[in-house]
Amino acid sequence: MAAAETDSNAPFSLERYYVSEELGFILPEPLVELPPYYKPWMDISLRVPELVHSHMLRDHVNKMPLLSSSFLQKHRELRLAHLTLSVMTMGYVWQEGENDTVEMLPYNLAVPYWEVSQRLGLPPILTHADGVLANWRKKDPKGNLELLVSLPGGESVRCFFIVTLLVELAAVPALRSIPTVINGIRGGDTQAVARALDNIGQSIQDMTDALKLMQVYVEPSVFYGILRIYLSGWKDNPSMPKGLIYEGVQTEPMEFSGGSAAQSSLLHCFDKLLGIQHESNSGAFLTRMRNYMPPAHKQLIHDISLQPSLRGFVQQQADERLNQTFHLCVKKLLALRNYHINVVSRFITVPAARARQLRNQSQDLEEEMISRAPTALEERGTGGSGIMTFLKTVRDQTKDAFLSETNKINE
Repeated sequence: MAAAETDSNAPFSLERYYVSEELGFILPEPLVELPPYYKPWMDISLRVPELVHSHMLRDHVNKMPLLSSSFLQKHRELRLAHLTLSVMTMGYVWQEGENDTVEMLPYNLAVPYWEVSQRLGLPPILTHADGVLANWRKKDPKGNLELLVSLPGGESVRCFFIVTLLVELAAVPALRSIPTVINGIRGGDTQAVARALDNIGQSIQDMTDALKLMQVYVEPSVFYGILRIYLSGWKDNPSMPKGLIYEGVQTEPMEFSGGSAAQSSLLHCFDKLLGIQHESNSGAFLTRMRNYMPPAHKQLIHDISLQPSLRGFVQQQADERLNQTFHLCVKKLLALRNYHINVVSRFITVPAARARQLRNQSQDLEEEMISRAPTALEERGTGGSGIMTFLKTVRDQTKDAFLSETNKINE
C-alpha cells in the first residue's frame, strides 16, 4: 500500500494513513444505510438486542438470504457492512451465553462476512474499528451522538461506546502533533518539538478526562453482567476452546480475539513516539492486536517506529524545556494507564469477585445480572489477555520511559 512506500526525505504526514485532521482514527461521516439489496443485513443488525432477548436472533440469521458482497464498492459501504455483520455474529454466537455457544457460523453470514473482512483487511469479528470508530452519527444539530447499531445492555452499552469514541476524539490534537515532532527532530527544531509535545501531553490528559465519563454513565453491573460476553472472541476463551468454523470459508475452526482497548491505535502510536518498549507477553499481545486495526493505521504505527528517536533527540539536545515536555507526556500517559486500571477494577475485577459470591443467588436485578456473567472471563479481558497482569505490566513499562531516576513520577 502507499503508506509503505513513502519517501524518507518528504515531510512526515498523516494524510496517507487515512487519519482525519478533525477526527483522527474515527471514520468521518459513516454511512447509516447500506444499498437496498442489503436490507436483510440492516434489518437484523438494528434488532440484535431485541432478538437476542427473545432468543430469536439465531433463527432470523439462519433464514437470512445469502447476499453477494460484490455490490459493496465504497470504503464506507464496506465499513458499515462489516459493522452490521459483526454485531449479528456476536449476537449469534453468544445469544444463549457461555454454555450454549455454536461451533459454526452459517454460510449465509460467514461467507459475505469473510469477503468483506478480506477487502478491508480486518478480521471477521467485532473490532474497535467497528464498534467505536465506524458506529456513530450526529442525532441533532448540537452534535449529540448516537450509535448506528448496538448490543444487549441498553443505555449503558450506548454510553460505553460513545465514551470510548470521546476518548478517541480527545486524542486528535495529539495525533496531529506527531508529524510536527517527527519533522522537528529531522530538522533539529527543538522548540517546535517542545511545543508539539506540550500539545500531546494536554491531549493525553483530555483522554483521561473523557475516560472518567465511563464511571458516570456506564453501570458496572450491566457492562460485566450483560455486555461483556458480546465483546468476547473465540481465541484464548475456555467457552470456545476450538474457535469457530466459518461455514463455506474453510472446514477448520478459526480463532479471533474479542474487542479490546488494545485495538485502538492511539496508545500504540504514543508508545512508538515516546520510545516505550513492551517486552515478552505484553508486547506480543499488543503486536497481535495491530492485526485488528485498519491496515493503514497499523502501517502508521510501524512507520512511526522507523523515524529518528525522540528519546535520543531529547537526550542529545539537553534542552530543559524539551526535557520537561517529554517527561510531561510520559507522566500523562502513565496517569492514563493508571486510571484505566482503576476503570477495569471497577467494571471487571470488583464485579467478578461479587459474581463468585453471588453465583446461584438472585437477590436483586444488579446481583442477578452479575451472578449470571460468564465465568470463563472472570480473570481475562475480552481480547483474551489476563487483564490486570497485562495492564500493570504495560503501565510499569511506561515508567521506564523516564530519562532519569530524578524524573520518575510515583503515582
